Amino acid sequence: MPIYEYRCAECGHELEKLQKISDAPLTECPACGKAALQKLVSAAGFRLKGGGWYETDFKSGKKKNIAKVDSKKAGKPASSGDSKKTTGS
Repeated sequence: MPIYEYRCAECGHELEKLQKISDAPLTECPACGKAALQKLVSAAGFRLKGGGWYETDFKSGKKKNIAKVDSKKAGKPASSGDSKKTTGS
């Protein structure tokens, strides 16, 4: 169930409410009691990052994994134990 954010147009009180998508929007403000709540538009609470189903699933044949191709182009990052040392010989 998604979390919806509301703000009262009368008193400015803000709240979050866990609701089903099919539930009717809230209208009554718990702070002032007036029917002035408005549903806010907010950012999603997750981000699709890295290799995942959207990148790796549903591929057939010789289709390559995009994440693996990109990391090869960028070069391997040095691990914490690796460092390039130059000697003055």
